[in-house]
Amino acid sequence: MTELTPTKADGAMSQVSPMLYVEPERQVTPDMLGELFAETDVNAPFVADLLSAMLTHERCGRHLYRSCEGRSNNPISQAKYREFGQETERHVEIIERLIDAAGGNPNYISPYARAVEGMDSNLLESTFMLSGSLDPMTAEMALLDAVLVAESIDHANWTTMRELTAAMADGELRAAFQAAVDEVEMQEDEHLGWARTTREEMTLLQSRSR
Repeated sequence: MTELTPTKADGAMSQVSPMLYVEPERQVTPDMLGELFAETDVNAPFVADLLSAMLTHERCGRHLYRSCEGRSNNPISQAKYREFGQETERHVEIIERLIDAAGGNPNYISPYARAVEGMDSNLLESTFMLSGSLDPMTAEMALLDAVLVAESIDHANWTTMRELTAAMADGELRAAFQAAVDEVEMQEDEHLGWARTTREEMTLLQSRSR
């Protein structure tokens, strides 16, 4: 089942750091991560942390799209936010399955993922922190800007995933990664392209209105 907000009750795990206490049974060590991605010729601890961060960004993206859909007053944008949000939830499921296939825990929250979550929390907050105090067009622009930033990172993540997959040794895990890239990358192209084009059109429309 797709998990959008991992908690202790869901089996969330992490590495210990100077600023973070983790109960012993919830701790993940570099040695544990080094056992993942067998026979792929990748730096397993690094890739595990990277996938955790990618997964966190997709999870936060699902929350972002729900907020944008609920706050937008533009029916066309609402429909796109709904469509892209559903696809993003599918992306969460895909990355969870890749982590499972590699022998990892999808609810492992890496240090990189915690940094991503902090950044994405600010993006989500930007969609509602000034709710009621902005004119409708400015509010729509704020939603669109948040999506554009989020999708720029998403697009970069999946472009990197394509290159990472190409560098893996042949095998079942590489095939699973390739199938994921084949399904998701074109959708990410669409998400980013729509956000960029719509922002440009909306900006030009407003700049010419008096």
